[in-house]
Amino acid sequence: MPNVIIAIGAALIGLVIGYVAVTLGLKSKKEAAELTLLNAEQDVVNTRGKAQAEAEAIRQTAERESKAHKKELLLEAKEEARKYRLEIEQEFKAERQELKQMEGRLSERATALDRKDENLSSKEKTLDSKEQSLTDKSRHIDEREQRVAELETQKIEELERISSLSQEEAKAIVLEKTEADLAHDIATRIREAEREVRDRSDKTAKEILSQAMQRMAGEYVTEQTITTVHLPDDGMKGRIIGREGRNIRTLESLTGVDVIIDDTPEVVVLSGFDPIRREIARITLEQLISDGRIHPARIEELVEKNRQELDNRIREYGEAAAYEIGAPNLHPDLIKIMGRLHFRTSYGQNVLRHSIEVGKLAGILAGEMGENVALARRAGFLHDMGKAIDREVEGSHVEIGTEFARKYKENPVVVNTIASHHGDVEPESVIAVLVAAADALSSARPGARNESMENYIKRLRDLEEIATSFDGVQSSFALQAGREIRIMVQPKKVSDDQVTILAHKVREKIENNLDYPGNIKVTVIREMRAVDYAK
Repeated sequence: MPNVIIAIGAALIGLVIGYVAVTLGLKSKKEAAELTLLNAEQDVVNTRGKAQAEAEAIRQTAERESKAHKKELLLEAKEEARKYRLEIEQEFKAERQELKQMEGRLSERATALDRKDENLSSKEKTLDSKEQSLTDKSRHIDEREQRVAELETQKIEELERISSLSQEEAKAIVLEKTEADLAHDIATRIREAEREVRDRSDKTAKEILSQAMQRMAGEYVTEQTITTVHLPDDGMKGRIIGREGRNIRTLESLTGVDVIIDDTPEVVVLSGFDPIRREIARITLEQLISDGRIHPARIEELVEKNRQELDNRIREYGEAAAYEIGAPNLHPDLIKIMGRLHFRTSYGQNVLRHSIEVGKLAGILAGEMGENVALARRAGFLHDMGKAIDREVEGSHVEIGTEFARKYKENPVVVNTIASHHGDVEPESVIAVLVAAADALSSARPGARNESMENYIKRLRDLEEIATSFDGVQSSFALQAGREIRIMVQPKKVSDDQVTILAHKVREKIENNLDYPGNIKVTVIREMRAVDYAK
């Protein structure tokens, strides 16, 4: 608006200036004409009329021209004013249109806000009414709970009066009934779970284990802590003893074994827990008998010579075993350690042959499971290497084997397998679990290991004591060399559903309290038989 006003003012000022300029021009022309007339009157008196006529004509012409020019200027000014007015009107129109649009939007927003306000107001009223309703309901519920509590008390009193039972006695009856129902449900669920697990896993596990066992056949040679050396005649015993016992004392001190010479004809017994020393003593004694020269110097010479030869044989045993298992790239020190296992026994089972068998079984199982066969064979082969030096280094064979595997930078899977094959640590791979299974399978084969009669009888007695420690058990019998325990229960104390639960409890107690090879089958007999396996 200020710009428009300024433009109109400038146009009017221009018109005024133009008008003044035209007026001044006409005035100057008029003065010039008058001067001309005065000169003409002086010069030519006779032509005065003519001059006056001409002056009048000039005056009229000037007036006409002045009017025409004035009209033209006015027209131009009017045209400019009209144009400015149109522009201003257009700008006013656009602004009015924009203002109308803004006004419309504001109106819509105001309408929306009004609607929201109304909705909020209605919701607030609804919430108030609901809150009041909930308050009323809560009050009614409290009243009803109080009434129910009173009725419950009256009911209990009436029931006690009618049944002549106190609340505690009635509760005991209900708990007894509930316990019986729960026992039935638990037994049913246990049977269903066992059936489902057997259906899914038993067939596959049996196939894998049977294939592994069929593909792996091994021979077992029972070894003891004594070695027998046969003599050509009983006269050789005196030569072995030597003058004042010098020969036998030298042999015992150099080899570290006990040489037992008794009344048994043509036999000398070498006794010692270290099989390598016992082997050195045996070879030495056989060479002395064959050579015939038996004296302390000769004994010392042969013992040292046989010790070196046995070291070479130990390395050869280790290399042959590593080649057989498919691990020829073992560190030379590990090969020597594994060769020492040729002279180590566990419950009469040769540990080197056991290690080879475990490696092969683990490889077969790994192949069936889709695992790394070479790594499984290597881990199974090395799992018991700590037994080779457990008499020389402090610690269990598991700890020693794990430390040596780390020292010689074996695969972490192999290290964990050695550490976990007796359950000391958690297995971190499938191969570790497979090696533990192969170890148990190799050790539990019939004839694989020997057991002392005392340990055997103690295990049978412990089995029967565990079974008879449960309430309701009438008698128990350990069968099949302690691999099965049969339990007879009293029918009045143990129901059919409780038979399954009893079998599980016996199994758990056996697992927690006894050490045993393989599995023990638990059979509880009443009107039905519930069978479970302690693994």
